[in-house]
Amino acid sequence: MYLDVNNARAYAYTGGKRFDPALPAVTFVHGAQHDHSVWILQSRYLAHHGYAVLAVDLPGHGRSEGDPLQSIEAMADWLLALFDAAGVGRASVVGHSGGSLVALEAAARQPSRVAKLVLVGTAFPMRVADDLLNATRDDEPAAIDMINIWSHSGYAQKPSNPGPGFWVMGENKRLMERMKPGVLHADFAACNAYANGLAAAATIKCPTLFILGQRDAMTPVRAAGAMRQAIPGAQTVEVAGSGHALMAEAPEAVLDALRSFLAR
Repeated sequence: MYLDVNNARAYAYTGGKRFDPALPAVTFVHGAQHDHSVWILQSRYLAHHGYAVLAVDLPGHGRSEGDPLQSIEAMADWLLALFDAAGVGRASVVGHSGGSLVALEAAARQPSRVAKLVLVGTAFPMRVADDLLNATRDDEPAAIDMINIWSHSGYAQKPSNPGPGFWVMGENKRLMERMKPGVLHADFAACNAYANGLAAAATIKCPTLFILGQRDAMTPVRAAGAMRQAIPGAQTVEVAGSGHALMAEAPEAVLDALRSFLAR
């Protein structure tokens, strides 16, 4: 569905069901150079099993209008404004990679509005190597190739890919290529510059789950260690055999972890 957020049209996928803000709400936030479609299995399942789902396209991504926002803080404010536009008082928030930082910052800014927090493929600090950051600005095709290779645990996912006939890396590359010029650099620069992660984590009081890929080369498991220690009672699920693209490489494992956590 489309919403008016800060005087611009914003898109949120509702999982194939009419959005009902009276139901327990779950909001999904994609990472850099992605859109709502990376959550297709998880968002659709939850929408058909008693949840009101909003899988958002951040500004400048997918079907949402506007320019990409330049900081994690601005994205968090936008997400909370989207809650207002959708009539959502409180929601569980699930974020992947850069989107996990957005989810964390939103929960720290308005804790009463985040019921549960799920951080997928996360790290802090989420530093970007200079060569990669420069490539996101100067040579997007090269940057997309580097990101795609480092985000997956293997070049060919068969037989681990549960969708025979689909090429996980090819799908991800095409999705990244569909974004507007400039989005990639804005997203990676925002992740690289974000400095409030540990301070935000220290304020989190809601139930929190980390879902991490054991073979993640972009945000290794160890890189989430300080955040995990800063959030009291945080739980962790490590997905064996998966890299950074957890929703593509291990979609059912991510869904199972979400189902169990949200039901508690």
